[in-house]
Amino acid sequence: MDYKNIIIKIRRIVRSINLESKKIQKDHGVSIPQILCLEYLKSSPNYQATQKSIRAHLNLNSSTVTGIIGRLEKKGFLARLPKAGDRRTTVIALTSLGDQLLKNTPDLLQQRLAVKLKKIPDTDLEKIEETLEILVNMLEIEELEASPVLTAEDFIKEELNSEEENLE
Repeated sequence: MDYKNIIIKIRRIVRSINLESKKIQKDHGVSIPQILCLEYLKSSPNYQATQKSIRAHLNLNSSTVTGIIGRLEKKGFLARLPKAGDRRTTVIALTSLGDQLLKNTPDLLQQRLAVKLKKIPDTDLEKIEETLEILVNMLEIEELEASPVLTAEDFIKEELNSEEENLE
């Protein structure tokens, strides 16, 4: 087998992620991590969650999530509210504008992939995971922090923006 075909397939996946990220940003003015944040709030009780639970769900670092929430709040897609009974704590709440945005955005690549992966038998899923683990080891990227967010450029922008905000 020609190894170039494997590289082409990996490149095709990366390219599709890049194209989707650019299209979502252009069409809706938000990044994929921002959409995932809003979707998490929509699925949360009373459309509210703590920043800590959002961070855990997205599997992103605290400063990145702070940046995501800040940008969504500026656009009116979510609001920070004092927690009932404990004003020292705030909760993040989805606004009607954020809900409307979610109704207008298409299913993301990772959502479509998750639906299809759920239909695959466990033995095949294990094979896929083992093969991907081999690739990660070959590339020597085991220690690279990663989240289940399938995005490239927008995620990098989120990281850079939150680093800049931390410097200010």
